Amino acid sequence: MIELVATPDNPVPPESEVFTVTTSDGRRLRAARFTPRLHGRGTVALFGGRAEYIEKYFETIRQLLSRGLHVVAMDWRGQGGSERDLADPRKGHVDDFSYYQRDLDAFCAQVVERAPAPWFALAHSMGATILLEHMASGRTPFERLVLTAPMIDFHGLRFPRGARLLADSLDMLGLGGRFIPGGSGASLDEQPFETNPLTSDARRYARNCAILRTAPHLAIGDPTVGWVNAAFRQMARLQSPEFPLRARSPALIVASGRDAVVDTAATERFVERLDLAEMIIVPGARHEIMMERDELRNQFWRALDAFAPGERVR
Repeated sequence: MIELVATPDNPVPPESEVFTVTTSDGRRLRAARFTPRLHGRGTVALFGGRAEYIEKYFETIRQLLSRGLHVVAMDWRGQGGSERDLADPRKGHVDDFSYYQRDLDAFCAQVVERAPAPWFALAHSMGATILLEHMASGRTPFERLVLTAPMIDFHGLRFPRGARLLADSLDMLGLGGRFIPGGSGASLDEQPFETNPLTSDARRYARNCAILRTAPHLAIGDPTVGWVNAAFRQMARLQSPEFPLRARSPALIVASGRDAVVDTAATERFVERLDLAEMIIVPGARHEIMMERDELRNQFWRALDAFAPGERVR
């Protein structure tokens, strides 16, 4: 089990506990729980996106705790402090997104359903996509979902059908465990701020870079061919005609107006098909709205406070 890592600009939230969740196929996942000092009014399960880790969300966790909410969080298999499948630890590889459903099922059974009810989910990007699939399966324990920049489609693909065919072909040739063409083990959080697609907030970006300098074992690099192929299959399932008929949980979708990682227009089209979902777009925000400048991320918090039931604890 890998303990939570603190840096001077990113201390561990108070009343924290780290432990291991074991999945049905024997994978060990790092998980944590955080207890509010105020009277709890439910639990938020926090799920990051691809290549993310619990430490990146310490600021968000503190803000949830200040609202009187218990918080539980986990690292998906292959990233953060969870067990990794390939010999190269910088490859956050899965052959199919159904493996992430095993992570989610184990986390819900061993952590969420033992936490104070009601239960809510807050998930970003890849994590949001996994939560949407889980919701449509009918297994989700969450009363409401807040999803930021869900991975409905990738941004900026000039030839999307060709990209899908290439990923599938390379995977079938046995190259699924390799980085995508041109990829490497360098993390997005390790590139210069001026070229990063994640946030326009220099201070928060520097904070996240410092986490990985202190704890490089938390990082992963570019996706593998197999992960990309699995992501294409997962996104196709979300866009199937029958998906809206199975999606029956209230959801708030928060999209970013300047997202260069996922396609905001595709997200808009997706939400239009859902009966119980509403969407807001934060103009000027890049992919990671919870890591953005205060004037942008405050729009996210106002939407969350309005969507979550109960009185806000100040």
